[in-house]
Amino acid sequence: MAQNEEIIRRSATEIRNLIAKKDLSPVEVIEASLQQIEKYNKKINAVVTLNERALDDAKKLQSQKGEPGLLFGLPVGIKDVTPTAGLRTTFGSLLFNHHTPDKDALIVQRLKVAGAIIIGKTNTPEFAAGGHTWNDVFGVTRNPWNPDLSPGGSTGGGAAALATGMIALSDGTDLGGSLRIPASFCGIVGLRPSPGLVPGYPSDYLWDNLHIPGPMARTVEDVALMLQAVCGQSPLSPLYQPTQDRDFVDAVSKGIPKGLKVAYCKDVAGIGIDEDIEIVCRNAAFELSQAGVEVEEIDLDLSFARQAFLTLRGYNFVAHFAKYLDNIDQFGINVSNNLKAGLKVTPEELGAAEQARTKLWNIFRDLFDKYDHLLTPCMAVPPFPVEQNYPETLAGKKMETYIDWLAPTFVLSLAGLPVASVPCGCDSNGLPVGMQVVGKPVGEEAVLTFARLLQEAFPIGLPELSRLL
Repeated sequence: MAQNEEIIRRSATEIRNLIAKKDLSPVEVIEASLQQIEKYNKKINAVVTLNERALDDAKKLQSQKGEPGLLFGLPVGIKDVTPTAGLRTTFGSLLFNHHTPDKDALIVQRLKVAGAIIIGKTNTPEFAAGGHTWNDVFGVTRNPWNPDLSPGGSTGGGAAALATGMIALSDGTDLGGSLRIPASFCGIVGLRPSPGLVPGYPSDYLWDNLHIPGPMARTVEDVALMLQAVCGQSPLSPLYQPTQDRDFVDAVSKGIPKGLKVAYCKDVAGIGIDEDIEIVCRNAAFELSQAGVEVEEIDLDLSFARQAFLTLRGYNFVAHFAKYLDNIDQFGINVSNNLKAGLKVTPEELGAAEQARTKLWNIFRDLFDKYDHLLTPCMAVPPFPVEQNYPETLAGKKMETYIDWLAPTFVLSLAGLPVASVPCGCDSNGLPVGMQVVGKPVGEEAVLTFARLLQEAFPIGLPELSRLL
């Protein structure tokens, strides 16, 4: 492996430590990142707008005096739905093809304050609507493990860039699984935090507690590092979670407490699951007994929440796009269909959806009286051909709706609990398989610590990049 690849495929935590010891400089790291992009991005199409000032930003950062920030010198990819000052942000939409924001999103501001360097914007479906990453502005992003397959979505560009070493950290968003799905497909780690832990500003719907910003990285430790830098209350956002005296990095470093008891459910959404994926997840879950974890398989039927999510997703889109409702047909098929569905939602349906969400919360409240975590497969299907917008079948059967395959992640979104996806092995085709770790309310520390246990027990490494040349 060339020296630059050796640099940039290390974990963000390792890179930061090497910079702190003066064994690496921010300029060297950014040069390595840019070379990875030049080498592999043509095939993968993960970074869609490059920050031409990245190297200058690194030189400026390197010359600064004072205490270095938590993310000092680390190259970060920003999802192309997150505003970046002076850097083109299209939202994956032809309507915003030439849009350049004046201000950074709050999460970008915090990344910069922590010393991160913005490498560029990563690809996403239009307005993050979809579980596969493509749009009419930049085209499709490919999976680094097999470029004929989807990387998942909607943070697929960030996931693919991480797996190839183009960036060290990635921001993302998660409505129905957009941080977890690509993490599973690309063999990395994604965390959907508790609503408000990472403020979602700016937004046309500031009270949104379903569409959650969060971190994605190659390792659990790196996710904890980024979360530490971007979390916290802001007067710009009405939603928040407590962060005083919370140290995610320290928590992960300590390891799991003794006597943990976890539940494993193979199919929380009641849609079926690919047998190969279930075998990997089941074996991983029950092998944790060797680490002193008590694992019990349970039947947990959350299928009632599927319709509730579809109803609330439609409402969510209408709330976000209220000022564009006269131009619905100018958007792509995913956004326009979501808006049209949302406009048909009745008050009775909204009420029923909120009742289902309450039922879901009560189910988890009871579950966590007995267990510390719920483990369940992140995806019910393996990565599918990149030409498809979604898989055609699920567990050998045709799906009832095109969104069924996302149900294992989106039913969990409704509970507002912290959920991570972490690799737990590879299937018979050598493709990554992610496990979801669901935690107690405001329990990010415990979720990340348990995810690290999985990561250490079932390392899968990174994809072989020679096939991308």
